[in-house]
Amino acid sequence: MTAHPLAPTPFQRRVYAAVRHIPKGQTRSYAWVARQIGNPKAVRAVGQALKCNRDPQRVPCHRVIHSDGSLGGYAWGVRRKRRLLAKERLKS
Repeated sequence: MTAHPLAPTPFQRRVYAAVRHIPKGQTRSYAWVARQIGNPKAVRAVGQALKCNRDPQRVPCHRVIHSDGSLGGYAWGVRRKRRLLAKERLKS
């Protein structure tokens, strides 16, 4: 039995599981996610996995930023990422 072509890879599933643990109103770096999944050198791969996230409600990838505090990319646009983070910080 093969995986559905749109199903997340095992690597993506590990990334998504780590990101689901980021509390609302907080952020973590791509490097933090890479360390959480036991692969500290996979920072760029974490970004690519998050780019493929099809369920931002369950996997809040907007909470992942660069280590220097800059926002980085976001599949739905950096403006939306900034708004989501601001909204969460107001509610937390």
